[in-house]
Amino acid sequence: MQNDIIKNPVDFSILIPAYNEENNIIATLKETSGVLEAFNPSYEIIVIDDGSQDRTSEIVRDFISSGNKKVKLQGYFANKGKGHALKYGTNFANGNSILFLDADLDLHPSHLEGMYNIMLQNKADVVIGSKMHKNSTINYPFFRKVLSSSYFLIIKALFRLKVRDTQTGIKLFRQDVLKNCIHKVLVKRYAFDLELLVIINSRGYKICEAPVHVSEHREFRRIGIGDAFKMLFDTLGVFGRFYFKKQYN
Repeated sequence: MQNDIIKNPVDFSILIPAYNEENNIIATLKETSGVLEAFNPSYEIIVIDDGSQDRTSEIVRDFISSGNKKVKLQGYFANKGKGHALKYGTNFANGNSILFLDADLDLHPSHLEGMYNIMLQNKADVVIGSKMHKNSTINYPFFRKVLSSSYFLIIKALFRLKVRDTQTGIKLFRQDVLKNCIHKVLVKRYAFDLELLVIINSRGYKICEAPVHVSEHREFRRIGIGDAFKMLFDTLGVFGRFYFKKQYN
């Protein structure tokens, strides 16, 4: 999609993948709109409904019809995973910079300003939120911390990426960098972030990390042992495509 003609560009596109988020999406949209209106009112928020089975799309449409014209809704009927939603949503993004943001407010949109400043100061192409940054504050279950630390060791051994955390759900990209790379991503779910960053890094783009403040708002843990094995399987697939099949060249 790198040859898309961009119409009516804005400074920022905020992509929010959503699956069954009827209880969270309004709060997320209000918080995100408030942050962007104060920071830079040249923005769009794109919600990508990843085949929700609840009222997510209906609620977003009502929010837009009430006068929130900077919010847009895209989506499809079958659930295909967060990675697919972000890849799909990138096609509609007009922003000079594109932010990936989760729909649950575990990571607040106010991180954007600090991440953008890091991008400017370091002339970076991508800035990713990192739970392992020395200035990050984390408030979620011990099980999640163990998974994150273990996954970092695997990634370091397999890919030698110069980042400590690939999976945190807030990332800021220069538009051209993202659109030049995301079409190569094959993983739709568990290792989407890793695959995208491996591709970006392999093309010589500069990636920087930013501190985050994480607070888990959901009642139940979202990642279990089964998910961890699926993530490992997807990660090994990325390893094979990168080192043996050379699919990212």
